[in-house]
Amino acid sequence: MIQRGHIHNNILDLIGDTPMIRLNRSVKSFQGEFYAKYEGFNPGHSSKDRIALFIIEDAEKKGLIKDGSTIIETTSGNTGFSLAMVALVKGYNCILSVTDKSSKDKIEMLAAMGAKVYVCPANVSPEDPKSYINFAKKIHEKTDNSVYINQYFNELNVDAHYSTTGPEIWKQMDGDITHFIACSGTGGTISGVAKYLKEKKSNIKVIGVDAYGSVLKKYHETGILDPGEIHPYKIEGLGKNFVPSSTKFELIDSFVKVSDKESAHSALELTKSEGIFLGYTSGAIFQALKQLSRNNEFKKESRVVVILPDHGSRYMSKIYSGEWMFENGFYDKSDTDLKKIEYI
Repeated sequence: MIQRGHIHNNILDLIGDTPMIRLNRSVKSFQGEFYAKYEGFNPGHSSKDRIALFIIEDAEKKGLIKDGSTIIETTSGNTGFSLAMVALVKGYNCILSVTDKSSKDKIEMLAAMGAKVYVCPANVSPEDPKSYINFAKKIHEKTDNSVYINQYFNELNVDAHYSTTGPEIWKQMDGDITHFIACSGTGGTISGVAKYLKEKKSNIKVIGVDAYGSVLKKYHETGILDPGEIHPYKIEGLGKNFVPSSTKFELIDSFVKVSDKESAHSALELTKSEGIFLGYTSGAIFQALKQLSRNNEFKKESRVVVILPDHGSRYMSKIYSGEWMFENGFYDKSDTDLKKIEYI
């Protein structure tokens, strides 16, 4: 348990024990009660702090890394920032491969945290040599004394949330939960939390949030990885064009898909209604809540917990930029947010 009134040894002591916040104005028309586990309170401003610390400390215990080691990972940005932060504190080097879909803010933050960053094309197959996954593997092979985190196929990704996030949610809610809803990218958060919660209360309904352009929802429903589902999309941090082994589909009851535009607007709406500065991925969560509510998923007695995984500061050049929203067809010229700033 974090003792916030005390002196801490370093910034890593502040990872975890994030707050549970009741949603109010944003859900006043919904049936049920809604609670948000806000991971933006982690020092790296996302849920990925948990896995970065958990995986690196596991590698230390196993003797896989030592002074001067290099941490290598593929990331949409948040995991990379968390790994770079942990590496700085512990004295390791960090090399990250990201896709050009990641926001400029995220990429520049990674470099600011001391990481060497390689930006790879997003719209290539996972098997392409230029894919950010294959590029990271190649760097790992060429770099002595290095460890490849490989979050998409690392069971410790799931274990981190089973050991921390799940128990925190159970305790904060006193076990009174009917639904748990989270985005699914690597699948570590939703799978680890679902495993813990379902061990405590098997009838908790777990719903994953996927993006149009991703294969996860259809794979969950059919067991088929359909290339026809794959197309480019803007949302970061959820969905995939392959199936990560860290996604435990048997623990997830259903998926809902959300669009780029609606998720962007939902992030802005939730930020303005609740005063929580949210990222694009968190907007996808709120968009999923709205869709599920319209489809009568929730009842008066429902107690719904969602993960809001990221902070709005990572998206200033995207969803919080009127110019970006306009260029991508998410705003038109009548939108008032384009006129919020005036210089005198």
